[in-house]
Amino acid sequence: MTQKVALITGSSRGIGKATALRLAQAGYDIVINYARSKKGALETAEQVEALGRKAFIIKANVGDVDKIKDMFAQIDQEFGRLDVFVNNAASGVQRPVMELEESHWDWTLNINSKALLFCAQEAAKLMEKNGGGKIVSISSLGSIRYLENYTVVGVSKAALEALTRYLAVELAPKNIVVNAVSGGAVDTEALKHFPNREELLQEAKEKTPAGRMVEIDDMVNCVMFLLSEESSMIRGQTIIIDGGISLLV
Repeated sequence: MTQKVALITGSSRGIGKATALRLAQAGYDIVINYARSKKGALETAEQVEALGRKAFIIKANVGDVDKIKDMFAQIDQEFGRLDVFVNNAASGVQRPVMELEESHWDWTLNINSKALLFCAQEAAKLMEKNGGGKIVSISSLGSIRYLENYTVVGVSKAALEALTRYLAVELAPKNIVVNAVSGGAVDTEALKHFPNREELLQEAKEKTPAGRMVEIDDMVNCVMFLLSEESSMIRGQTIIIDGGISLLV
């Protein structure tokens, strides 16, 4: 089999879904991963198939290493290869520092940070069978800037960006390119869970030097660039897509 295969975690909605559809347009068969939204995953699959590509749905909480290993075993059995892994699935608890509990920390770090390490290990095993591959993770500005109620998510994204650098170096001999894309405020489904969502959106609209908010397509455009051959000498980097708002400090 020579048809290229891409896995996008958390691809039932938002940036993950948009990335899955863009990759399908580019000719990839798509592995759709979800944890809760089966309806969304089925909708993504239907749209992928309408583009003439194969869609394979796997339900798995990527915060659980056993579920990760099972997911990649299914990919190996179904396709026998993996060319692209977009580490998009994310979760987290938005609370002030003094209200955070151990369970909040463990839940958020497992899904947002630990998942990248153990997914990358399994992805690398499949990628090296066919001469290499690309890994791109989705991060956010909370990794390097203070955002209200964002402590544990911000820390988890900082860990993700650090891990991106280590993976980039250690997977390079396998011809696997690893990078990340960090976004400013994007009005996705995930942002609806933020208690201060309206303030974030208003601030982004008013202050962004580019004159508008970041949109999902802005993020996907950068992901697609990092998955292309033109970016093969970019390694271990986190590219910020925020219209310049993080420069205003």
